[in-house]
Amino acid sequence: MRSTLFAMMAVLSLGCSAGAFAAGGGADPQPAAQIKPGDPNFAQAKTMIEAKNYKAALPLLQQVVAKDPRNADAYNLMGYAVRSSGDANGSLQYYQQALAIDPRHLGAHEYIGEAYLMLNRPADAQQHLARLDSLCVFGCTEYRMLKAAIANYSGGKRATN
Repeated sequence: MRSTLFAMMAVLSLGCSAGAFAAGGGADPQPAAQIKPGDPNFAQAKTMIEAKNYKAALPLLQQVVAKDPRNADAYNLMGYAVRSSGDANGSLQYYQQALAIDPRHLGAHEYIGEAYLMLNRPADAQQHLARLDSLCVFGCTEYRMLKAAIANYSGGKRATN
């Protein structure tokens, strides 16, 4: 009971509704009855990316955004696939599109920060770390990952994927 009360107070203090908390906490989640089933192309592309088959995942993700141009997750994965294929500069457009759709997209902030490190643009990476710091009130994996990548970069380790 006490932990539930604490969680509800934390959610309300962040300006989120209790319904948003129950639905998973996103900025503007859909009510549970309106959540669409996952796109099979998205699921297949995600599996391909996990298997490091980045180039094959791209056409599937392009089909996803053709059907749903406001799918920030698909744009974020497109950026990841392009960056992981060795084109950090080319990935920026996809991360920027994801952030234009959802400025609070944690993964896009992390990944664009990592891309900026690959492009020797640490100041831009720091801006996204600061944004993650403001979005992740209690800390989050994306913040910790980008912070570690920046520390490695500052320590002389070349940023990779």
